[in-house]
Amino acid sequence: MFHLAYPVILTQMSATAMGVVDSAMVGRLGATELAAVGFGAIWMWTLFSFFFGTAGGIQTFVSQADGADDPRACGHWTWQGAYAVVPAALVGVAVLVPSIPIALGVLGPSAELRSAAQDYISARIWGEVGFVLVMVWTSYFRGIGDTRTPLYVTLLANVVNAAADYGLIFGHWGLPAWGVAGAGAATAFGQWLAAAVLFFAFQRSTHRARFATAWVAPDAAEIRRFLRVAVPMGGQWFIQMSAFAVFTTVVARMGDSSMAASQAFVMLLSLSFMQAHGISIAAGTLVGRYVGARDPVAARRSFRTSVHLGLGLGAVVAALFVAIPEPLLRIFTDDPAVMTLGRPLLLLGAFFQICDAVVIISEGSLRGSGDTRVPFLMQTCFGWLLFLPLGYGLGVTLGYGLTGAWAGGTVSIAVLAVLLVRRFNSGAWERIRI
Repeated sequence: MFHLAYPVILTQMSATAMGVVDSAMVGRLGATELAAVGFGAIWMWTLFSFFFGTAGGIQTFVSQADGADDPRACGHWTWQGAYAVVPAALVGVAVLVPSIPIALGVLGPSAELRSAAQDYISARIWGEVGFVLVMVWTSYFRGIGDTRTPLYVTLLANVVNAAADYGLIFGHWGLPAWGVAGAGAATAFGQWLAAAVLFFAFQRSTHRARFATAWVAPDAAEIRRFLRVAVPMGGQWFIQMSAFAVFTTVVARMGDSSMAASQAFVMLLSLSFMQAHGISIAAGTLVGRYVGARDPVAARRSFRTSVHLGLGLGAVVAALFVAIPEPLLRIFTDDPAVMTLGRPLLLLGAFFQICDAVVIISEGSLRGSGDTRVPFLMQTCFGWLLFLPLGYGLGVTLGYGLTGAWAGGTVSIAVLAVLLVRRFNSGAWERIRI
């Protein structure tokens, strides 16, 4: 489990570093600019999360084909998955570009935050298609158990992003000083660079020979078969992120300092998220491989191992949150108001991120097994019937502000963790065939 997981964890660390670098550099421009990057990034991820999640379904098909000793089906399923999601993502961008000012006006943050967020989103939005392609090729590599290639490519893209951030945000090296827009443009460039390099790796002769990665024509029946399993994954991602984006909008209306503190907190939560996501990918690969090999006992063992590993790493992050909250927050800002709001969030975060790790790992294991519809329904109920009402009720209705809103989120994520663990342990996935 760790052999597969640690390159993904490092990949997530590097990928998350794009957001951390954006936030850390933009945070030097001011609290409003930091809030704008957080607000814009969350809504960008939300709007395209359906495509990212659906592309992740490729890993399920590839890992099960590999486990069933049918490696040449791996390239075929990767292409069919790409045909299913990439054209739709292009249409999504074309529709969204002219709608950005209207959408931000409806969401209702402060005028200053809205203007900065529009600059960031407009500069970054076409990069999201590149990231859909990154998810397509990365899902293939992870499905065959190669978690190192995406790591190397992400490290390269992250170095390029950091350099471009420094140049385009502040106007160094002869580049224009675009401020917040520069952060968005740097991220978009990094996303397309990663997509291009991963595609060349996908087309290497060794992969063409064993996994048949050469171009194949679209197959409508196979695309429909892929979508039956993958669309609930994309829907799960979208429901989860849309609820969080609405939650973020509620926070943004509490003031720019609250939004900046929440953004710094979310970036620090990524310390745990990236570990949990790495373990989730490894668990999904192993569970899928064992399901394809008709070995449910080994699949269950992989799930238990992944949860234990996630809990151990989550405990380390919890200790950091409790022991050194101020140095962690100062990575992003020195603003006294933001620091005051951020300290209690890290105490909540110590428990939140452990529960979130269990949720992420359980979802990955269920995806690997092909069990996608019930988790999708769970996420729907969790996001809109528990997470948002609790967060809004404690934060706004009862007046506990930012800390109350995140306390509601902490209670709801703990409930979801219990439900997803029970779902995997029920063994319902053993009766599913993709």
